[in-house]
Amino acid sequence: MKKPIRILSSEMDILAEIDNYESMFFNRSWYGIGAIELRINRYKKYTDTLVKDNLVLIGSDLNKVFIIKHREIELDENGKITENWLIKGFALKSIVAQRITMPPTYTAYDNQSGSAETVMKRFINNNLVNPTNPMRKIPQLVIATDFQRGVHMTYASRFKNLAEEISTLSLSSKLGWEVTLDLTNKKWVFDVVEGRNLTVGQFINPPVIFSPQFESLKSLHYTQSDLNYKNLAIVAGLGEGVERRIIEVGGYAAIKRHEIFIDARDIAEVDEEERPIPEPQIIKALTDRGQQQLNEFMQEEFLEGQILTNSPFKYQQEYNLGDIITIQNTDWSISMDARITDVKEVYETSGFSIEATFGNNRPTLIQKIKQELSQVSGEVRR
Repeated sequence: MKKPIRILSSEMDILAEIDNYESMFFNRSWYGIGAIELRINRYKKYTDTLVKDNLVLIGSDLNKVFIIKHREIELDENGKITENWLIKGFALKSIVAQRITMPPTYTAYDNQSGSAETVMKRFINNNLVNPTNPMRKIPQLVIATDFQRGVHMTYASRFKNLAEEISTLSLSSKLGWEVTLDLTNKKWVFDVVEGRNLTVGQFINPPVIFSPQFESLKSLHYTQSDLNYKNLAIVAGLGEGVERRIIEVGGYAAIKRHEIFIDARDIAEVDEEERPIPEPQIIKALTDRGQQQLNEFMQEEFLEGQILTNSPFKYQQEYNLGDIITIQNTDWSISMDARITDVKEVYETSGFSIEATFGNNRPTLIQKIKQELSQVSGEVRR
């Protein structure tokens, strides 16, 4: 069964409702940015509303909203116009990729400390909601209440893609992020979100186990790799030569030790008024930087699979994007607790299907996010 979609203007006026498209699939991402692809016959009603910068709302799910960024139609080999429009777009939170992190005028870096949620929302506030330069403001965007969730961290940024920085903070804290619609007030709402623990080892929520043996998985692909693995960071702060401040993050030794060097000379040792910052505070900032970088080089272990549509577990009721579930395959002797980091929903004439990526912080995910964000922001990454 195809899910109806609503087409809205950027001012959030409802322009049309469509349910007779040929096919549609979209990705939702916990750490990164999702995308949508829609095919519809050009003679169908309301196809004229499927234009750049209009919004696509999936059903009534206010957290499933996409901005149209591409539409195409072509001639076939006989020179005749083909029948279907191809519409592509990015999730609404791709607006974050339209900004870089601009530091305050009085300091070289925008330095933030606090809970992961607080730090993420401050960067959004400083660059999108209440920037110093009013030309950078997106009037529709507001920030949800800060509940100060996540680990305490210190983070500094300067002229980096904002969405890439938010994704890094998201990966470090395991918190997701999204931009949803507030149709009543006609606003876009940035928020940080938490997943649920649905693993077999907890006793608060009903556990969710995906396994071929339980007839809940159609396919499963497992990877375990140390090809890009690092676990010990040598973090260097300010200073020159033997006077440079250097710390280690990680406690591994001998053959188990995999080192990486991190240049963190951007971490200040004096405040805006040139007063010395207490040494424990500097060490904490350097430690946070080391851990954040190590998160990009953790041991690669993940599973990708297609969930059976008629699985015993109901999507968005018993499990959802961002939840931590248990995956088991007794034939492979694998049992793994993992977060659902990406979900792909597919709607076609033949029916509905769902695919999911289960995984932890891994280099392939980091690179995928950066490539994705490069496309959104129109930048070339090296």
